Amino acid sequence: MGSDHFFEPYKIIEYGGSAEIEEKKSRFIAHTAAADTEEAAAAFIESIRKKYWDARHNCYAYILGEQAQTMRYSDDGEPSGTAGRPILEVLDGAGIRDAVIVVTRYFGGTLLGTGGLVRAYTQAAQAGLAASRVCTREPGYEITIVTDYNSIGRIQYLIGARGVRADSTDYGEQVTVRLHVPRGEKEAVINEITEATAGRAGIEARGPLYYKRE
Repeated sequence: MGSDHFFEPYKIIEYGGSAEIEEKKSRFIAHTAAADTEEAAAAFIESIRKKYWDARHNCYAYILGEQAQTMRYSDDGEPSGTAGRPILEVLDGAGIRDAVIVVTRYFGGTLLGTGGLVRAYTQAAQAGLAASRVCTREPGYEITIVTDYNSIGRIQYLIGARGVRADSTDYGEQVTVRLHVPRGEKEAVINEITEATAGRAGIEARGPLYYKRE
């Protein structure tokens, strides 16, 4: 993923949503989804087109990559710049990556004009995001701790005091705990666990990488 310098938090859609607004009898129906490849985005767009096959327009935008390496949009027959770009700007303005929004329009018989279209597509995209569950991907490290049963209570107390939740705890001959910590806390967590177990715990850190922050 490149230099540690480029790791910045970003948001993703955990669960997509949908919402509808009406403007001068035109219906604007927004659907959102997570998509981490162009193929996934295209498949979602096509599924909405099939669902709303009788609609006049299915406009969309998507942003892929933690640094928004890929950005695409389509006005799908609306006047240039009135649909796809406003949807894209809603996604980008929210700091959301690896996501796609499709806004379907059923024409209500009244022309909205350029400004009216931009407002309607913007509001529909915003409503779609508001109906979605968004979470943050944080740069950090995955830490694996292997310890004996005597030390696990102290370790659980330490990570709990830091507000860190173990991703998994496996109880075998020894106890293996896996957790993610923010980038700036790696050394402190390792030092605290080393001290609490008198150096007996095996500790391995992997990263930097992105993890989902609850």
